[in-house]
Amino acid sequence: MAHPTDTSDATFEQDVLQSEMPVLVDFWAPWCGPCRMVAPVVEELSTDYDGKVKFVKLNTDENPKVASTYQIRSIPTLLIFKGGQAVGQIVGFRPKSDLAKHLESALAN
Repeated sequence: MAHPTDTSDATFEQDVLQSEMPVLVDFWAPWCGPCRMVAPVVEELSTDYDGKVKFVKLNTDENPKVASTYQIRSIPTLLIFKGGQAVGQIVGFRPKSDLAKHLESALAN
């Protein structure tokens, strides 16, 4: 079963930008309540999309460089990357069905 893996400022390019597969990045921080609510939803989606989408988490407190590059101002923010480009963004907690719709549309493009 797939689980989101951790990425960092140091590994972001390799984990996300150079990925052959589309990647959903969950920008979060330990003190963020909505981030804890979105985590199990992201976990479920990582199982649903196993083999189609890679899921990674980035702690914005520990990795400010990537968060600032993508102008992450509020968390949780989910960014969907395809071919090294951000193709979708979801800010705040959303139900699983909403997140799945965003993923589907990003994958279709």
